[in-house]
Amino acid sequence: NVVILMNKYELAKKINELEGLTNDEKSELIKLLRSQKKYGLVWEDKPEDAEQRMVNEQPVLVEVPERAILSDDAEAPNHILIEGDNLEALTALSYTHAGKIDVIYIDPPYNTRKKDFKYNDTYVDPEDDYSHSTWLSFMEKRLKIAKKLLAATGVIYIQIDDREYAPLKLLCDSIFMESNCIGPFIQNKLNAKNDTLNIQRNHEYILCYRKMVKYIDDSQTKVAPNILISNKIYKPLIKEDEKFFYLNDSITTRGEGGTLNARPNLGYSFYYHPSTKELLPIVDYDVNMAKTSNDESAIYTSKEELLMKGFVVIRPPKVRGKLGCWTWDFKKATKDKNLLYVKKTKSRYNIHKRTFVPKDKVEQITDETYVYEEDVYSNSKSILEYSTNEGTDSFVEVMGYDTGFNNPKNVRMIEYLMSIIPNKDSIVLDFFAGSGTTLHATMLLNAEDGGHRRCILSNNNENGICEKVTYERNRKVIQGYTTPKGEEVPGLKANNLRYYKTHLLPREQTIRNKRALVAASTDLLCIKNDVYAEQERFAGKKLKPSCARYFDNGKTKMLVIYNELTVNAFAETIYHMEVDGKILIYVFSNTRYAYDDNFEDVLDKVELCALPAAIYDAYRNILPEQEMKFEDPMAESENDTDNEVTSDDSSEQMASSEHDTQLSFDFK
Repeated sequence: NVVILMNKYELAKKINELEGLTNDEKSELIKLLRSQKKYGLVWEDKPEDAEQRMVNEQPVLVEVPERAILSDDAEAPNHILIEGDNLEALTALSYTHAGKIDVIYIDPPYNTRKKDFKYNDTYVDPEDDYSHSTWLSFMEKRLKIAKKLLAATGVIYIQIDDREYAPLKLLCDSIFMESNCIGPFIQNKLNAKNDTLNIQRNHEYILCYRKMVKYIDDSQTKVAPNILISNKIYKPLIKEDEKFFYLNDSITTRGEGGTLNARPNLGYSFYYHPSTKELLPIVDYDVNMAKTSNDESAIYTSKEELLMKGFVVIRPPKVRGKLGCWTWDFKKATKDKNLLYVKKTKSRYNIHKRTFVPKDKVEQITDETYVYEEDVYSNSKSILEYSTNEGTDSFVEVMGYDTGFNNPKNVRMIEYLMSIIPNKDSIVLDFFAGSGTTLHATMLLNAEDGGHRRCILSNNNENGICEKVTYERNRKVIQGYTTPKGEEVPGLKANNLRYYKTHLLPREQTIRNKRALVAASTDLLCIKNDVYAEQERFAGKKLKPSCARYFDNGKTKMLVIYNELTVNAFAETIYHMEVDGKILIYVFSNTRYAYDDNFEDVLDKVELCALPAAIYDAYRNILPEQEMKFEDPMAESENDTDNEVTSDDSSEQMASSEHDTQLSFDFK
């Protein structure tokens, strides 16, 4: 763990001692050495298990068909959930989606040193002096691939708190360029814990970068659209006693620290009179018992004299089955109770903070509707109205209280971040999917504005999170669910969700490995071209899946040929077909040759691609450097048949291929 930097003066001394150079040449070299200055981050690269696996193996995506959720709506967008290490998933996406992603939103581990960041299946130790290096190494690998995936007009949002904000900003400046930084969005974190020693951390950042300001399209230089489309915020107002105010979040939290056991000094009660609107904070509980018990009747003693006068008692709502607490202490609640507002729901009363606004900022929409117009520097600041608390509320509404998942993101906030991107047909990617909020937000936004956005999620399956949380949440959103309060929420049924797992294949480019890669890459091709409807027949003739597979969804036609001996037969068939548009043809080839000559007479009907060469090309600059294998120079050539053109079982394979051709495709 030592980085050695050579002193420039020592290097200049060595240059002066070099033989074979003139004094002028030495002088110019020293001048060049001293003129080179570098600003930026320096950290030690930390190898990952996933990286080591991909030294000799390469990833593909394999569908789990039994988890597919398919709509009856033929126009339903296809969303994708990938289970596996996101470095492997991103590598596979570098073939299917290079330059195609319009929006990336990620919420990576914050590296808080509180068991939130696992590296190679081990939590980073709080005392690790190289924890920043480990985190930066982890992020750099993923962000470099993310940049390759972004479209020319694409943007990336990265959520983070102040612990890694500064290193992340410098890292992103080096990858995406500082000139492409749109700026940080600021989000409220209303459930932040009070810290009597330091400043309370009550906000998070969302860094935003565009791929590039200027890009080439149709041989013309164009400027990427401005995503900051407004500089005003409108908030609904409540009018009371000729005063206007808007509501902030309630003074409760659903986070782990929001239980009465964890914060026993914050468990007092409010007594509220619905008619007079009088609000009284009162300590009516046993603080010591609150530290261990969750029996409300044993901890609290209601003030009967107030109840008899018509007051109702309001206590903090439960958090995951345990008694909750307030975020304000009793002293503050007593002093600033005029800033609190009681809002009644079907099942309970909630205590909200409120902010009063001047009358000259109030705009009346109807007789009973008022809004507050707030001037801001840019749309980035309006993210403040989306608090972190709301993320837990919407998650619990779908899933219930017993999932154990912490800190889900605010679905309305992510919906807003996507809505300021003009393209309603955009492709959205989240490779730190967590509870799957990004897909939930995508489907909600499509339902609201008629968009056709497609979302790709990637998540590992540690503790079953991908299956039991990410997938299950969005299954319920699509199919409908019942809230913990018994309310029926209809599903967003005009959506398809397909579930994939990462799978690794050998990288060594033998014929056998190449054939295996092509056979396993059909799911990649379906994802790449957004076509999943497989047809048993091509031009009326039944296909044998080991020979070729054909997909046609009415818009896109895709033929995958595994047996290169059938190329002429397919070319002849296509010659006699009426084709609307072009058929995408992926054909196995041991080289980069896509059999262009064989399809020469139908090139106006087809678009050819040789596999697996196209996949190797996509992975070339992303996979780690492959291990060099020692080859015995004395080995006899006949023992190396696996690397020959005809393969290790070439004669048998060729004979079988010819037989398959006759059985599966009869052209007469």
